[in-house]
Amino acid sequence: MLEYRLKALEIFNQKENPVWGPDISAVDIDEITTYIRPDADMTDDWNEVPEDIKDTFDKLGIPEAEKDMILSGVGAQYDSEIVYHNIQKYLADQGVVYLDFESGLKQYPEIVKKYFGKCINPNLHKYAALHYAVWSGGSFVYVPENVNVDVPLQSYFRLNAPGAGQFEHTLIVIENNSYCHFIEGCSAPKYNKVNLHAGAVELYVGENSTLRYSTIENWSKNMYNLNTKRAIVEKNGKIEWISGSFGSKVSMLYPASILKGENASSEYVGISFAGADQDIDTGAQAIHLAPHTRSTVNSKSISKGGGKAIYRGLVKIAKDAYDSKASVSCESLMLDSKSRSDTIPVIDIKNKDVDFGHEAKIGRISDDVIFYLMSRGISEEEAKAMVVRGFAEPIAKELPMEYAVEMNNLINLELEGSIG
Repeated sequence: MLEYRLKALEIFNQKENPVWGPDISAVDIDEITTYIRPDADMTDDWNEVPEDIKDTFDKLGIPEAEKDMILSGVGAQYDSEIVYHNIQKYLADQGVVYLDFESGLKQYPEIVKKYFGKCINPNLHKYAALHYAVWSGGSFVYVPENVNVDVPLQSYFRLNAPGAGQFEHTLIVIENNSYCHFIEGCSAPKYNKVNLHAGAVELYVGENSTLRYSTIENWSKNMYNLNTKRAIVEKNGKIEWISGSFGSKVSMLYPASILKGENASSEYVGISFAGADQDIDTGAQAIHLAPHTRSTVNSKSISKGGGKAIYRGLVKIAKDAYDSKASVSCESLMLDSKSRSDTIPVIDIKNKDVDFGHEAKIGRISDDVIFYLMSRGISEEEAKAMVVRGFAEPIAKELPMEYAVEMNNLINLELEGSIG
Protein backbone atom coordinates (compact mmCIF):
# COMPACT_ATOMS: atom_id res chain seq x y z
CA MET A 1 0.00 0.00 0.00
CA LEU A 2 2.87 2.39 0.74
CA GLU A 3 4.31 1.67 -2.70
CA TYR A 4 0.91 2.41 -4.24
CA ARG A 5 0.71 5.72 -2.34
CA LEU A 6 4.16 6.81 -3.50
CA LYS A 7 3.40 6.03 -7.16
CA ALA A 8 0.12 7.96 -6.91
CA LEU A 9 1.92 10.94 -5.35
CA GLU A 10 4.34 10.96 -8.27
CA ILE A 11 1.40 11.01 -10.71
CA PHE A 12 -0.25 13.84 -8.75
CA ASN A 13 2.89 15.97 -8.96
CA GLN A 14 3.17 15.36 -12.72
CA LYS A 15 -0.44 16.13 -13.66
CA GLU A 16 -1.88 19.61 -14.18
CA ASN A 17 -5.27 20.89 -13.05
CA PRO A 18 -8.01 20.33 -15.65
CA VAL A 19 -8.62 23.44 -17.74
CA TRP A 20 -12.03 22.50 -19.21
CA GLY A 21 -14.12 23.08 -16.08
CA PRO A 22 -14.37 25.43 -13.09
CA ASP A 23 -11.33 27.31 -11.83
CA ILE A 24 -9.73 25.28 -9.03
CA SER A 25 -6.44 27.19 -8.90
CA ALA A 26 -7.21 28.24 -5.30
CA VAL A 27 -6.55 24.66 -4.16
CA ASP A 28 -2.96 24.64 -2.90
CA ILE A 29 -2.09 21.21 -1.56
CA ASP A 30 0.76 22.71 0.49
CA GLU A 31 -1.89 24.62 2.46
CA ILE A 32 -4.20 21.60 2.94
CA THR A 33 -3.84 19.32 5.97
CA THR A 34 -4.31 15.87 4.49
CA TYR A 35 -4.76 13.94 7.74
CA ILE A 36 -6.40 14.97 11.00
CA ARG A 37 -6.93 12.33 13.63
CA PRO A 38 -10.06 12.91 15.72
CA ASP A 39 -9.72 12.73 19.48
CA ALA A 40 -11.50 9.37 19.57
CA ASP A 41 -10.94 5.69 18.90
CA MET A 42 -13.43 3.73 16.82
CA THR A 43 -16.23 2.05 18.74
CA ASP A 44 -19.50 0.21 18.14
CA ASP A 45 -21.03 1.76 21.29
CA TRP A 46 -22.51 5.20 20.65
CA ASN A 47 -22.16 6.08 24.37
CA GLU A 48 -18.36 5.77 24.08
CA VAL A 49 -18.06 8.46 21.39
CA PRO A 50 -16.67 11.72 22.89
CA GLU A 51 -19.38 14.26 23.73
CA ASP A 52 -18.32 17.00 21.27
CA ILE A 53 -18.24 14.55 18.34
CA LYS A 54 -21.42 12.82 19.50
CA ASP A 55 -23.16 16.20 19.70
CA THR A 56 -22.30 16.92 16.04
CA PHE A 57 -23.75 13.61 14.85
CA ASP A 58 -26.73 13.85 17.23
CA LYS A 59 -27.75 17.04 15.42
CA LEU A 60 -27.52 15.16 12.11
CA GLY A 61 -29.89 12.49 13.43
CA ILE A 62 -27.63 9.47 13.01
CA PRO A 63 -28.33 7.71 16.35
CA GLU A 64 -32.06 8.37 15.94
CA ALA A 65 -32.06 6.74 12.51
CA GLU A 66 -30.34 3.68 13.90
CA LYS A 67 -32.57 3.62 16.98
CA ASP A 68 -35.63 3.47 14.74
CA MET A 69 -34.13 0.50 12.86
CA ILE A 70 -34.31 2.44 9.59
CA LEU A 71 -30.80 1.34 8.73
CA SER A 72 -29.04 -2.02 8.80
CA GLY A 73 -25.64 -0.52 9.55
CA VAL A 74 -24.06 2.84 10.30
CA GLY A 75 -20.55 4.25 9.98
CA ALA A 76 -19.59 7.77 11.04
CA GLN A 77 -16.34 9.48 10.02
CA TYR A 78 -15.10 12.65 11.73
CA ASP A 79 -12.26 14.36 9.84
CA SER A 80 -9.87 11.57 8.75
CA GLU A 81 -11.00 8.59 10.83
CA ILE A 82 -14.12 6.49 11.44
CA VAL A 83 -15.25 7.05 15.06
CA TYR A 84 -18.32 4.80 15.14
CA HIS A 85 -19.33 1.67 13.26
CA ASN A 86 -22.06 -0.91 13.69
CA ILE A 87 -23.99 -3.50 11.64
CA GLN A 88 -27.08 -5.52 12.45
CA LYS A 89 -26.21 -9.06 13.61
CA TYR A 90 -28.58 -10.90 11.23
CA LEU A 91 -26.68 -9.45 8.24
CA ALA A 92 -23.26 -10.29 9.67
CA ASP A 93 -24.54 -13.85 10.20
CA GLN A 94 -25.22 -14.05 6.42
CA GLY A 95 -21.65 -13.07 5.65
CA VAL A 96 -22.26 -9.37 4.93
CA VAL A 97 -19.15 -7.35 5.77
CA TYR A 98 -19.47 -3.65 6.62
CA LEU A 99 -16.31 -2.12 8.07
CA ASP A 100 -14.29 1.04 7.99
CA PHE A 101 -11.87 0.80 5.08
CA GLU A 102 -8.70 0.40 7.18
CA SER A 103 -10.25 -2.58 9.01
CA GLY A 104 -11.40 -4.01 5.69
CA LEU A 105 -7.86 -3.72 4.36
CA LYS A 106 -6.45 -5.57 7.38
CA GLN A 107 -9.12 -8.26 7.71
CA TYR A 108 -9.87 -8.92 4.01
CA PRO A 109 -6.62 -8.10 2.18
CA GLU A 110 -7.36 -10.59 -0.64
CA ILE A 111 -10.64 -8.82 -1.54
CA VAL A 112 -9.13 -5.33 -1.29
CA LYS A 113 -6.14 -6.32 -3.41
CA LYS A 114 -8.45 -7.74 -6.08
CA TYR A 115 -10.56 -4.59 -6.42
CA PHE A 116 -8.68 -1.58 -4.99
CA GLY A 117 -7.72 0.89 -7.72
CA LYS A 118 -9.17 -1.26 -10.52
CA CYS A 119 -12.28 0.85 -11.05
CA ILE A 120 -10.67 4.26 -10.43
CA ASN A 121 -7.06 4.51 -11.52
CA PRO A 122 -4.67 7.17 -10.15
CA ASN A 123 -3.99 8.18 -13.77
CA LEU A 124 -7.64 9.17 -14.26
CA HIS A 125 -7.02 12.76 -13.17
CA LYS A 126 -4.88 14.82 -10.79
CA TYR A 127 -7.17 14.52 -7.76
CA ALA A 128 -7.74 10.79 -8.23
CA ALA A 129 -3.95 10.51 -7.92
CA LEU A 130 -3.97 12.71 -4.81
CA HIS A 131 -6.66 10.53 -3.29
CA TYR A 132 -4.65 7.34 -3.73
CA ALA A 133 -1.59 9.05 -2.24
CA VAL A 134 -3.23 10.29 0.97
CA TRP A 135 -6.51 8.36 1.46
CA SER A 136 -7.76 7.74 5.00
CA GLY A 137 -11.04 6.46 6.40
CA GLY A 138 -14.00 5.37 4.33
CA SER A 139 -16.16 2.25 4.07
CA PHE A 140 -15.69 -1.36 3.02
CA VAL A 141 -18.79 -3.35 2.08
CA TYR A 142 -18.88 -6.95 0.86
CA VAL A 143 -22.18 -8.70 0.10
CA PRO A 144 -21.86 -12.44 -0.68
CA GLU A 145 -23.86 -14.26 -3.37
CA ASN A 146 -27.62 -14.64 -2.92
CA VAL A 147 -27.94 -12.13 -0.07
CA ASN A 148 -30.56 -9.39 0.05
CA VAL A 149 -29.53 -6.52 2.34
CA ASP A 150 -33.12 -5.52 2.99
CA VAL A 151 -32.58 -2.16 4.71
CA PRO A 152 -29.91 0.46 3.88
CA LEU A 153 -26.34 0.70 5.05
CA GLN A 154 -25.20 4.24 5.77
CA SER A 155 -21.92 6.12 6.09
CA TYR A 156 -21.75 9.75 7.19
CA PHE A 157 -18.65 11.90 6.65
CA ARG A 158 -18.09 15.09 8.60
CA LEU A 159 -15.08 17.34 7.84
CA ASN A 160 -14.87 19.59 10.87
CA ALA A 161 -11.41 21.20 10.67
CA PRO A 162 -10.50 24.39 8.74
CA GLY A 163 -7.96 24.13 5.92
CA ALA A 164 -8.26 20.35 5.86
CA GLY A 165 -8.94 17.70 3.26
CA GLN A 166 -11.03 14.57 3.48
CA PHE A 167 -9.96 11.60 1.36
CA GLU A 168 -12.16 8.66 2.37
CA HIS A 169 -12.15 5.53 0.21
CA THR A 170 -15.37 3.59 -0.28
CA LEU A 171 -15.18 0.10 -1.77
CA ILE A 172 -18.40 -1.88 -2.26
CA VAL A 173 -18.45 -5.36 -3.77
CA ILE A 174 -21.83 -6.98 -4.47
CA GLU A 175 -21.47 -10.60 -5.55
CA ASN A 176 -23.90 -12.37 -7.92
CA ASN A 177 -27.67 -12.47 -7.29
CA SER A 178 -27.57 -9.97 -4.42
CA TYR A 179 -28.96 -6.55 -3.49
CA CYS A 180 -27.77 -3.63 -1.39
CA HIS A 181 -28.74 0.01 -0.83
CA PHE A 182 -25.91 2.21 0.45
CA ILE A 183 -26.51 5.78 1.63
CA GLU A 184 -23.74 8.34 2.00
CA GLY A 185 -24.05 11.74 3.64
CA CYS A 186 -21.38 14.47 3.68
CA SER A 187 -21.22 17.81 5.47
CA ALA A 188 -18.82 20.44 6.81
CA PRO A 189 -19.10 23.76 8.71
CA LYS A 190 -18.00 26.96 7.01
CA TYR A 191 -14.53 28.43 7.53
CA ASN A 192 -12.58 31.20 5.82
CA LYS A 193 -10.00 28.71 4.55
CA VAL A 194 -10.16 26.42 1.53
CA ASN A 195 -11.24 22.88 2.37
CA LEU A 196 -10.85 19.98 -0.06
CA HIS A 197 -12.82 16.78 -0.55
CA ALA A 198 -11.21 14.25 -2.88
CA GLY A 199 -12.71 10.92 -1.93
CA ALA A 200 -13.11 7.89 -4.18
CA VAL A 201 -16.01 5.47 -4.51
CA GLU A 202 -15.39 2.14 -6.26
CA LEU A 203 -18.46 -0.02 -6.85
CA TYR A 204 -18.55 -3.56 -8.25
CA VAL A 205 -21.93 -5.06 -9.15
CA GLY A 206 -21.98 -8.81 -9.87
CA GLU A 207 -24.19 -10.72 -12.28
CA ASN A 208 -27.95 -10.40 -11.67
CA SER A 209 -27.30 -8.01 -8.77
CA THR A 210 -28.48 -4.49 -7.98
CA LEU A 211 -26.74 -1.76 -6.03
CA ARG A 212 -28.48 1.49 -5.19
CA TYR A 213 -26.06 4.24 -4.14
CA SER A 214 -27.65 7.37 -2.65
CA THR A 215 -25.74 10.51 -1.71
CA ILE A 216 -26.77 13.80 -0.13
CA GLU A 217 -23.82 16.22 -0.01
CA ASN A 218 -24.22 19.41 2.01
CA TRP A 219 -20.78 20.98 2.02
CA SER A 220 -19.90 24.45 3.27
CA LYS A 221 -19.32 27.24 0.76
CA ASN A 222 -15.52 27.12 1.16
CA MET A 223 -15.28 23.48 0.04
CA TYR A 224 -13.77 22.29 -3.25
CA ASN A 225 -15.54 18.99 -3.87
CA LEU A 226 -13.40 17.03 -6.36
CA ASN A 227 -14.80 13.57 -5.72
CA THR A 228 -14.61 10.54 -8.04
CA LYS A 229 -17.23 7.77 -8.26
CA ARG A 230 -17.30 4.79 -10.63
CA ALA A 231 -19.14 1.50 -10.92
CA ILE A 232 -18.38 -1.64 -12.94
CA VAL A 233 -21.53 -3.64 -13.71
CA GLU A 234 -21.50 -7.28 -14.84
CA LYS A 235 -24.07 -9.27 -16.86
CA ASN A 236 -27.71 -8.47 -15.96
CA GLY A 237 -26.47 -6.26 -13.13
CA LYS A 238 -27.84 -2.82 -12.31
CA ILE A 239 -26.43 0.32 -10.68
CA GLU A 240 -28.78 3.05 -9.44
CA TRP A 241 -27.30 6.45 -8.56
CA ILE A 242 -29.36 8.92 -6.49
CA SER A 243 -27.46 12.17 -6.01
CA GLY A 244 -28.11 15.50 -4.29
CA SER A 245 -25.36 18.15 -4.47
CA PHE A 246 -25.69 21.17 -2.18
CA GLY A 247 -23.12 23.60 -0.89
CA SER A 248 -19.41 23.83 -1.83
CA LYS A 249 -17.56 26.63 -3.59
CA VAL A 250 -16.84 24.32 -6.53
CA SER A 251 -18.06 20.81 -7.26
CA MET A 252 -16.73 18.59 -10.05
CA LEU A 253 -18.50 15.25 -9.78
CA TYR A 254 -19.47 12.87 -12.60
CA PRO A 255 -20.44 9.36 -11.39
CA ALA A 256 -19.57 6.81 -14.08
CA SER A 257 -21.26 3.50 -14.89
CA ILE A 258 -19.13 1.04 -16.84
CA LEU A 259 -21.58 -1.46 -18.30
CA LYS A 260 -19.24 -4.37 -18.81
CA GLY A 261 -21.64 -7.31 -19.03
CA GLU A 262 -24.46 -8.09 -21.44
CA ASN A 263 -27.82 -6.61 -20.35
CA ALA A 264 -26.13 -4.48 -17.67
CA SER A 265 -27.95 -1.24 -16.87
CA SER A 266 -27.55 2.04 -15.03
CA GLU A 267 -29.92 4.73 -13.81
CA TYR A 268 -28.77 8.14 -12.63
CA VAL A 269 -31.13 10.59 -10.90
CA GLY A 270 -29.51 13.76 -9.58
CA ILE A 271 -30.16 17.32 -8.50
CA SER A 272 -27.75 20.18 -7.82
CA PHE A 273 -28.28 23.65 -6.36
CA ALA A 274 -25.94 26.55 -7.18
CA GLY A 275 -26.23 29.80 -5.20
CA ALA A 276 -24.16 32.98 -5.17
CA ASP A 277 -20.43 32.41 -5.82
CA GLN A 278 -20.95 28.69 -6.41
CA ASP A 279 -19.82 26.74 -9.46
CA ILE A 280 -21.55 23.34 -9.41
CA ASP A 281 -20.26 21.28 -12.34
CA THR A 282 -21.86 17.84 -12.16
CA GLY A 283 -23.30 15.13 -14.37
CA ALA A 284 -23.06 11.44 -15.16
CA GLN A 285 -21.19 9.06 -17.44
CA ALA A 286 -22.45 5.84 -19.00
CA ILE A 287 -19.95 3.65 -20.85
CA HIS A 288 -21.59 0.80 -22.77
CA LEU A 289 -19.11 -2.00 -23.47
CA ALA A 290 -21.47 -4.96 -24.04
CA PRO A 291 -24.58 -5.74 -26.12
CA HIS A 292 -28.14 -5.00 -24.92
CA THR A 293 -26.96 -2.56 -22.23
CA ARG A 294 -29.22 0.25 -20.97
CA SER A 295 -28.60 3.63 -19.33
CA THR A 296 -30.79 6.55 -18.29
CA VAL A 297 -29.76 9.93 -16.90
CA ASN A 298 -32.27 12.29 -15.30
CA SER A 299 -30.45 15.42 -14.14
CA LYS A 300 -31.99 18.54 -12.61
CA SER A 301 -30.30 21.76 -11.49
CA ILE A 302 -31.41 24.95 -9.75
CA SER A 303 -29.41 28.19 -9.84
CA LYS A 304 -29.91 31.51 -8.06
CA GLY A 305 -27.98 34.61 -7.01
CA GLY A 306 -25.55 34.37 -9.91
CA GLY A 307 -24.64 30.74 -9.28
CA LYS A 308 -23.48 28.45 -12.09
CA ALA A 309 -25.13 25.04 -12.53
CA ILE A 310 -23.47 22.99 -15.26
CA TYR A 311 -24.43 19.54 -16.50
CA ARG A 312 -21.42 17.79 -18.02
CA GLY A 313 -22.02 14.22 -19.15
CA LEU A 314 -20.72 11.42 -21.31
CA VAL A 315 -22.48 8.56 -23.07
CA LYS A 316 -20.08 6.23 -24.85
CA ILE A 317 -21.31 3.19 -26.76
CA ALA A 318 -18.57 0.84 -27.96
CA LYS A 319 -18.40 -0.90 -31.31
CA ASP A 320 -19.52 -4.24 -29.87
CA ALA A 321 -22.31 -2.80 -27.70
CA TYR A 322 -25.06 -3.36 -30.27
CA ASP A 323 -28.77 -3.09 -29.37
CA SER A 324 -27.90 -0.64 -26.59
CA LYS A 325 -30.24 2.09 -25.41
CA ALA A 326 -29.35 5.38 -23.69
CA SER A 327 -31.50 8.31 -22.66
CA VAL A 328 -30.35 11.64 -21.18
CA SER A 329 -32.70 14.30 -19.80
CA CYS A 330 -31.39 17.57 -18.34
CA GLU A 331 -33.68 20.17 -16.78
CA SER A 332 -32.48 23.48 -15.36
CA LEU A 333 -34.46 26.01 -13.35
CA MET A 334 -33.01 29.54 -13.01
CA LEU A 335 -34.49 31.71 -10.28
CA ASP A 336 -33.14 35.05 -11.51
CA SER A 337 -31.47 36.72 -14.47
CA LYS A 338 -27.97 36.68 -12.89
CA SER A 339 -27.59 32.92 -12.75
CA ARG A 340 -26.24 30.58 -15.38
CA SER A 341 -27.00 27.07 -16.52
CA ASP A 342 -25.29 25.05 -19.25
CA THR A 343 -25.70 21.54 -20.62
CA ILE A 344 -22.48 20.05 -22.03
CA PRO A 345 -23.13 16.50 -23.25
CA VAL A 346 -20.53 14.33 -24.96
CA ILE A 347 -22.03 11.55 -27.09
CA ASP A 348 -19.65 8.97 -28.59
CA ILE A 349 -21.40 6.17 -30.49
CA LYS A 350 -19.33 3.57 -32.34
CA ASN A 351 -22.07 1.42 -33.91
CA LYS A 352 -25.35 1.91 -35.77
CA ASP A 353 -27.59 -0.47 -33.83
CA VAL A 354 -28.31 1.99 -31.00
CA ASP A 355 -31.34 3.80 -29.58
CA PHE A 356 -30.22 7.14 -28.14
CA GLY A 357 -32.11 10.21 -26.97
CA HIS A 358 -31.02 13.50 -25.43
CA GLU A 359 -33.26 16.27 -24.12
CA ALA A 360 -32.36 19.51 -22.36
CA LYS A 361 -34.67 22.20 -20.95
CA ILE A 362 -33.70 25.49 -19.33
CA GLY A 363 -36.33 27.85 -17.96
CA ARG A 364 -37.58 30.29 -15.36
CA ILE A 365 -40.49 30.00 -12.91
CA SER A 366 -43.73 30.77 -14.74
CA ASP A 367 -45.33 34.07 -13.72
CA ASP A 368 -48.75 32.56 -14.48
CA VAL A 369 -48.16 29.72 -12.01
CA ILE A 370 -47.05 32.16 -9.29
CA PHE A 371 -50.08 34.39 -9.97
CA TYR A 372 -52.41 31.38 -9.70
CA LEU A 373 -50.91 30.24 -6.37
CA MET A 374 -51.00 33.79 -4.96
CA SER A 375 -54.66 34.07 -5.96
CA ARG A 376 -55.24 31.12 -3.61
CA GLY A 377 -53.81 33.07 -0.67
CA ILE A 378 -50.22 31.81 -0.82
CA SER A 379 -47.41 34.36 -0.44
CA GLU A 380 -45.14 34.99 -3.41
CA GLU A 381 -42.10 33.60 -1.58
CA GLU A 382 -43.88 30.40 -0.56
CA ALA A 383 -45.40 30.03 -4.05
CA LYS A 384 -41.95 30.10 -5.62
CA ALA A 385 -40.61 27.70 -3.00
CA MET A 386 -43.48 25.30 -3.79
CA VAL A 387 -42.56 25.37 -7.48
CA VAL A 388 -38.91 24.61 -6.67
CA ARG A 389 -39.86 21.73 -4.36
CA GLY A 390 -42.15 20.36 -7.07
CA PHE A 391 -39.28 20.57 -9.55
CA ALA A 392 -37.11 18.54 -7.15
CA GLU A 393 -39.85 16.04 -6.24
CA PRO A 394 -38.79 13.28 -8.72
CA ILE A 395 -35.42 13.16 -6.94
CA ALA A 396 -36.89 13.31 -3.43
CA LYS A 397 -39.24 10.37 -4.05
CA GLU A 398 -36.23 8.14 -4.85
CA LEU A 399 -34.78 8.72 -1.37
CA PRO A 400 -35.78 7.11 1.94
CA MET A 401 -38.25 9.31 3.80
CA GLU A 402 -35.80 10.87 6.27
CA TYR A 403 -33.42 11.81 3.45
CA ALA A 404 -36.21 13.26 1.32
CA VAL A 405 -37.12 15.46 4.29
CA GLU A 406 -33.47 16.49 4.67
CA MET A 407 -33.25 17.40 0.99
CA ASN A 408 -36.40 19.52 1.16
CA ASN A 409 -35.01 21.25 4.25
CA LEU A 410 -31.77 21.99 2.38
CA ILE A 411 -33.75 23.45 -0.52
CA ASN A 412 -35.74 25.63 1.89
CA LEU A 413 -32.52 26.86 3.51
CA GLU A 414 -31.04 27.72 0.12
CA LEU A 415 -34.19 29.64 -0.81
CA GLU A 416 -34.56 31.61 2.44
CA GLY A 417 -34.56 35.33 1.76
CA SER A 418 -33.32 34.86 -1.79
CA ILE A 419 -36.54 34.69 -3.78
CA GLY A 420 -38.81 37.59 -4.64
